Amino acid sequence: MPRRPPKETGRRFYMISAVSQRYDLHPQTLRLYEKDGLLRPSRTEGNTRLYSDGDLERLELILNLTRNLGVNLAGVEVILNMRDKMARMQDEMNGFLDFFLQQMRQGGATRAEVKKAAALVKLPSTSVRVLLDRLEKAGDAEE
Repeated sequence: MPRRPPKETGRRFYMISAVSQRYDLHPQTLRLYEKDGLLRPSRTEGNTRLYSDGDLERLELILNLTRNLGVNLAGVEVILNMRDKMARMQDEMNGFLDFFLQQMRQGGATRAEVKKAAALVKLPSTSVRVLLDRLEKAGDAEE
């Protein structure tokens, strides 16, 4: 099922001809990227491809990988899939950290208690620093 652009969102969309001119690509190359699943432009009711700013950022990454780094399309697909998975994992970790902080704040936890709890669940030191920073910012906001 093709994606449809949201109505009245204020986002900008570009037709395939504008994108191909802007990036010096043949329109068929953009169609190939879509066929291979590297790009997923929205479609109008008339089935015209519409590329969002996010699609253009992704296209720039694809072009950097292929033109500047010599990565083939199979490699680009692997890299993009890994980036997507890493972004989802980061979102999940941020959700966990927010939940953890909420629980700690509800219990009136101090910095020392947060460090102690982080040691119990064996969080990496960078995650502990992020937790402590967020706890401090939340404490500043509440005051």
